Amino acid sequence: MTVLVLTNCPKGLRGLLTRWLMEISSGVFVGRPSARVRDLLWEEVRQYAGQGRALLVYTNDSEQGFGFRTFEHHWEPVDHEGLTLIHRPKQPSPSAAAAPPKKGWSKASKRRRFGR
Repeated sequence: MTVLVLTNCPKGLRGLLTRWLMEISSGVFVGRPSARVRDLLWEEVRQYAGQGRALLVYTNDSEQGFGFRTFEHHWEPVDHEGLTLIHRPKQPSPSAAAAPPKKGWSKASKRRRFGR
């Protein structure tokens, strides 16, 4: 089984993929192409995706039972002792970047400490 998810890709690419896979939802394609056809389709997706993103998930004979590939995603697959995991880069929170944390005791802590 092969699942291909496209985000923000040209309509022409979606039309190309419907020759080999079934589009079950907007940008989500499912099918059972051979490994050779799947690899050729993935190369076409990478070539014609433009500013879009793509995710390919397929069955294989690994411990997990599936493999996947990403194109232009911030999350990246990483091999960890034979298992493929997703590395999600840490995004700095907007509030932490605005002001550094204050040092010292809070006002509430000072009141409790000194009994005011």
